[in-house]
Amino acid sequence: MEKDCIFCRIVHREIPAYKIYEDGLFFGFLDINPRVVGHSLLIPKKHYQWVYEVPEFKQFWAAALTITRAMQKTLSPTFVTYVTHGLEVSHAHIHILPRKHEREFVPAPITIPKKKMEEIARLIGSAV
Repeated sequence: MEKDCIFCRIVHREIPAYKIYEDGLFFGFLDINPRVVGHSLLIPKKHYQWVYEVPEFKQFWAAALTITRAMQKTLSPTFVTYVTHGLEVSHAHIHILPRKHEREFVPAPITIPKKKMEEIARLIGSAV
């Protein structure tokens, strides 16, 4: 664990998160600065800076697909996009964005009330 890493602190439950997925290797949660409804992050529980450094790379993307399928069932997106740039937080992560009509490459941030975030997390998490 990197003590100054916000994602490591989320994995260790030092910071709350809207959890949607968890297994032995990975943790998924809603982004608190979403670009679309359901915008989620999938991270390895162990700290790696870049997605390509995760030894379980194949399982990482399989977990992202599991979340995607849950989003398809519950949020009915038109399509789903993924971003792995990792420039804001230096802990490997996959942004998973269920998209409806947004055509911008990176949509502007939106505000979603806490109750709605809880509902979205429950919906996606129950479908995983």
